[in-house]
Amino acid sequence: MPELPDVEGFRRVLRKAAGRTIDRVDVLDAGVLRGVDAGELRDALMGATFAAPRRHGKWLVGPVRAGRRHRRDEPSVVFHFGMTGSLTWSSADAERHRHDRVTVGAGSRELRYRDLRKLQGIRLLPDDDAVTDLLHDLGPDAADVDDVELGERLGRRPRRLKPALMDQTVVAGLGNLLADEILWQARIHPGRGTRDLTDADRRRLYDRLHAVLRRSTRAGRVPGWPSWLTGHRDGPDDTCPRCGAHLRRTRLGGRTTVWCPRCQPT
Repeated sequence: MPELPDVEGFRRVLRKAAGRTIDRVDVLDAGVLRGVDAGELRDALMGATFAAPRRHGKWLVGPVRAGRRHRRDEPSVVFHFGMTGSLTWSSADAERHRHDRVTVGAGSRELRYRDLRKLQGIRLLPDDDAVTDLLHDLGPDAADVDDVELGERLGRRPRRLKPALMDQTVVAGLGNLLADEILWQARIHPGRGTRDLTDADRRRLYDRLHAVLRRSTRAGRVPGWPSWLTGHRDGPDDTCPRCGAHLRRTRLGGRTTVWCPRCQPT
């Protein structure tokens, strides 16, 4: 599933299209459109350009402008990548992938929204207030949250730590891989209670959250490096890259959770 580092990579992709006049919009599969039809999307984009895109958590906002700057009353295209979505900036002559659902062309280049499962998709919102309303219930972006706010938001009600970290209304952008990696690096059990954390736990959690996000964002994904938990979670008998103990698996918050019983004791 695309998480914050992936979507930050897609923001960089969309930035390559910014400032280029859109001369074609092909909706190859309207099943990824949410609240807009193919004709409305074409009408909004043809002859316009994308302004500088922005990301909040797992959402990517592409403001549209007709003039030199995007105005608050102009529309935005909002992308969510669900479980399998991606965005590429391709040569218009390159063969399309069979899961490319919407393409937006500008001269010899083409922005391609690709998605196998079509769980989320593309929205066209009429103005900046509509974008604000859509994102209203999200917590602060995980890359920007400070230590005080993170601790306060996690401690609002008692619950297990990993599901709280993945709750987009608590902090936006963390998914399954990031949550497991952050907790492993912080040496905190994923089933710990949010109100049971010590001050030292909270400091390590905050430090590791931002360290993991910085390195993952540079890589454009949560990397499966040999020194990271993410590089050892897919085999039937994987061991911890730090201490060599056999990793454990369970389900927390409906997601497969991997942790080290020695490094992350209950």
